[in-house]
Amino acid sequence: MVGFDHQERGVDVEELKKRFQEIDSVAKEHKGHSILVLHQGITEAHEFADDFNANELPKNFTYYAMGHLHDTDVKQFNHLKGPIAYPGSIELTTSEGIKDVKKGFFEVDISGKEAIPKWIELDTRPQFSFNTKYTELEKTIGEIIEKISDLTKKPMIQVKIEGEDIETDHIQAQIARLNSLALRCFWKITTKQISDSSVFLDKPSVIEDEMFRLSINALDSEKDANFAIKELLPTLSTDGMNQALEIILENYEKFKKEEKQ
Repeated sequence: MVGFDHQERGVDVEELKKRFQEIDSVAKEHKGHSILVLHQGITEAHEFADDFNANELPKNFTYYAMGHLHDTDVKQFNHLKGPIAYPGSIELTTSEGIKDVKKGFFEVDISGKEAIPKWIELDTRPQFSFNTKYTELEKTIGEIIEKISDLTKKPMIQVKIEGEDIETDHIQAQIARLNSLALRCFWKITTKQISDSSVFLDKPSVIEDEMFRLSINALDSEKDANFAIKELLPTLSTDGMNQALEIILENYEKFKKEEKQ
């Protein structure tokens, strides 16, 4: 077994590829199972995981126990001796948001010539995200209550509400109907303009390059700058805008009430 305990980025990726050549020659001569533990994404498993592709992995391992990606996935390639397996995270992470998805891990049978991963599902807390129009919020909350009322574990709930002329007091009153049934309930106001927007994700490369350059100067680290600009910023930007809109609308409602007094 060979393992690498963290994700490599930038220039360190090239050094890791050199290590692959060394360990591959050892695995080729080894009798029995050879297992590679690697915390990296590959492009065949995720479109934004561009550190490696499957052709760059060492070819003589019978099982590739992979990390970093949060979704479950198993892939088999003719040029590799064994499967590439991503068990995913065992709980939803903050970057994934709230959604209904299964979580678990792999139990791997290596008693035979082939390594056979068996998926073991964990009994995690349910998490659901619902979309509704503001005019249909009361009906949607009723449907949510029907869906979650018999669950043994109180779920995490997110409700995304689309509409205009929204009264936050009405939203709070409807969300309160879920308080006894949910561990926690979040709500967000969305509009078509915001849901269609991808300003940060589709920004011109010139701007991204400049931000990257300035981040390197500020952080004194290309590795940290790459993480901040190319990974962290796109994840935070959309949620940040939604939260900002929610705060603005709440303050606007308070302003209207104060004006009436």
